[in-house]
Amino acid sequence: MAFKLRLARHGAKKRPFYWIMAADARSPRETGKEKLGTYNPLLAKDDPSRIQLKEERIRYWLSCGAQPTDRVRTFLEKASILAPKPISGSKKPAV
Repeated sequence: MAFKLRLARHGAKKRPFYWIMAADARSPRETGKEKLGTYNPLLAKDDPSRIQLKEERIRYWLSCGAQPTDRVRTFLEKASILAPKPISGSKKPAV
């Protein structure tokens, strides 16, 4: 079964709060197998409680083949759980 590490929105209207979840990639809903952390975009960027991660469980899901979404990947790169994604070579100019 294919899994993704993705955000699931919680919180009130105009007050977003996200859970970082390990969820089935084929599921369109925000349900998931396990809660791996939280993300609160309303807090200041330098606040340490803005992003909270369970590193041990995230490493487990990555070892099982779970693929993070783009936003979750940036969180994991900042936390040094994943290596930064290599930048592809320069594009050839159009002729």
